[in-house]
Amino acid sequence: MKQIEQGAPADVFLSADVDWMDYGAKHNLIKNDSRENLLGNRLVLIAPKDSKIDKVTIERGFDLAGLVGNGRIATGDVRSVPAGLYAKAALEKLGVWSSVESKLAMAENVRAALVLVARSEAPLGIVYETDAKIDPGVKIVGVFPEDSHPPIIYPVAMTKDAKPEAAKYLAFLTTPEAKAVFERYGFRVLAKPTQ
Repeated sequence: MKQIEQGAPADVFLSADVDWMDYGAKHNLIKNDSRENLLGNRLVLIAPKDSKIDKVTIERGFDLAGLVGNGRIATGDVRSVPAGLYAKAALEKLGVWSSVESKLAMAENVRAALVLVARSEAPLGIVYETDAKIDPGVKIVGVFPEDSHPPIIYPVAMTKDAKPEAAKYLAFLTTPEAKAVFERYGFRVLAKPTQ
C-alpha cells in the first residue's frame, strides 16, 4: 500500500492484512465501493513431517511449553508480522503466552518460520494453514480455535486509479473456477460468488 501511495502502478490491491486496506481507504488510495473480504485463513500448529508429535488439541491452558521442550516455536515476528501477531493473540487468549514467549523463534515472515520447521531447526511452528499445505516438509498437528485470535481476512479492492478492466478481474476472483483454486490451497472464500 505504501508503494501504491508513492505512485507504483496497480489496479488491484489484495492484502493479507486488513489494516493496510484500511490505510488505503483512509488515504483515498482505493475505490471503497469495490472493497470486499475475499478470503479467510486459519492459524495452525506445524511440526516437521517426520516428527513424533502428531495430534495436538489446542485449547485453553494446553501444554505447548512442555510439547516443545528445549526447542523453539517458529512463527512470524510477534511485533510486526501478521502471522506472528495472530499467534501472539491466540497464545495470550489460550493462557499460554507467558510459558512460551521465551521459546519463540521469530522470523521476518511466515515463510521463513515454515523453513525453520521443515529443516527441523524448530520442532514446532505457528503459521497459516495455506503456507503449511504447500510445504511437503511439514505437517499440521493442530488448528487454533477461530475465537482465539482476530479473524484472518484477505480484503481486495480496486485502486483509485484502476483501469476499468480491473472490475472484471475482481469479478473473476469470486467465480466457481477461482474459488476451486483458492480452496485447493487452503483458503476459505468469504466473498459472494459471481458467475
